[in-house]
Amino acid sequence: MRNLILAGLLFLAPVAAQAQTPAAVEHPLLHRLAAEVQPDRMRADITTMVGFGTRHTLSETASSTRGIGAARRWAEREFQSISAACGGCLEVVTPSDTVTNARIPTPTEVVNVVAIQRGTGDPNRVIIISGHLDSRVSDVMDFTSDAPGANDDASGVAAVFEAARILSQQSFDATLVYAVLSGEEQGLFGGKILADYATAQGWRVEANLNNDIVGNSEGQSGVRDTTRVRVFSEGTKTVETAQQAERRRYNGGEVDSSSRNLARFVDGIADRYLANFDVEMIYRTDRFGRGGDQVEMLRAGFPAVRISEGAENYDRQHQDLRVEDGVHYGDVIEGVDFDYLAQVTRLNIVTMAALANAPASPLGVTIEGAVRPDTTIKWQAVPGAAGYRVWWRSTTAPQWTHSRWAADATEIVLRGIVIDDYFFGVSAVSEDGYESPVVFPGPAGSFVSERPAPAPAP
Repeated sequence: MRNLILAGLLFLAPVAAQAQTPAAVEHPLLHRLAAEVQPDRMRADITTMVGFGTRHTLSETASSTRGIGAARRWAEREFQSISAACGGCLEVVTPSDTVTNARIPTPTEVVNVVAIQRGTGDPNRVIIISGHLDSRVSDVMDFTSDAPGANDDASGVAAVFEAARILSQQSFDATLVYAVLSGEEQGLFGGKILADYATAQGWRVEANLNNDIVGNSEGQSGVRDTTRVRVFSEGTKTVETAQQAERRRYNGGEVDSSSRNLARFVDGIADRYLANFDVEMIYRTDRFGRGGDQVEMLRAGFPAVRISEGAENYDRQHQDLRVEDGVHYGDVIEGVDFDYLAQVTRLNIVTMAALANAPASPLGVTIEGAVRPDTTIKWQAVPGAAGYRVWWRSTTAPQWTHSRWAADATEIVLRGIVIDDYFFGVSAVSEDGYESPVVFPGPAGSFVSERPAPAPAP
């Protein structure tokens, strides 16, 4: 009996030692960046956007004061002003496409306004924040009625501008992209144009943080909640091939796409750097039966999440401006909580800075351990990584719970950790402690996906 007990203790000892998780490095820069967010600047931005009357995709383009044309020219001027304040650090581009569909019956040019802050070390690795400029009322084809769109999605655009103002005063290893999109309400065209542009540029997009409806804190019930924001992420990849799906169904990966592990990264940022503000991870690509521009980024194979307020008020979305039975309908600026919007914006800014200062997420992550008592994980070296951390968790745990430091090795054997009982991943860590998102092994978790083949020409 004594021998059996000793044998058991010897078996458990390696597990306990390897399961210790080193404390995360606290970065004063990230606290400083969060403190720079100014709600009043975002109020001014939203006031200006509401002042264009409507920003419907089919609305006026020639006027200097009303319609989507005036709004996007204003957005371009704002980015140029921000660039001037950082010594010309932003390249402002306006990728566009002429499109038609059921909601755009005649050929219409849809124009995005995008500012690019080139990285100093790994400029091809790209972190994107986006929001959509266009707005609508009850009838999606009504392009003449006033459609203030204060929360949907002037709030997201205001977050984009505030991120650009603050982050453009710093330099980062990776490239940051600030994207103001159009055509979302008519069919996610802005997201498609952005995805096509990123593909044409050959960008390795490591994250798209799509902010859509992020400024309201009072839910449909009338209860106000300023303490949480939802982050939606897809489970299995949109671009997964049939062969990859077969492997994933057998070995796991349904809850470990790059987008899902990006969401976990955002959740960890909130826990460490924001007071009384929590990320609620939603295991869904978007709200039920609804969509946003991040969907088109996912279709292009890029990791992307949707960030939305914790409690929506549907009386203020996609509604004609009116009062019925004492209920006020319409997306007006009075429905925006600017202190809440500031918290969401802080979350975006700190996440972007943390990602851009960290090494790229590891590639070529593989795992072995069938019919063995140990698990072996391998990966490719990442430029700028001082070391790597191997992570594992129970297959039913929402967050990574255990880790082991691998130093600068690209292979590690977890003694006494049985592959069947856990999910595994690897992150890359810089010399100063910035850490990439965790990468699940194989195509199911890779941050670089196979791109879907282009559709044949008609």
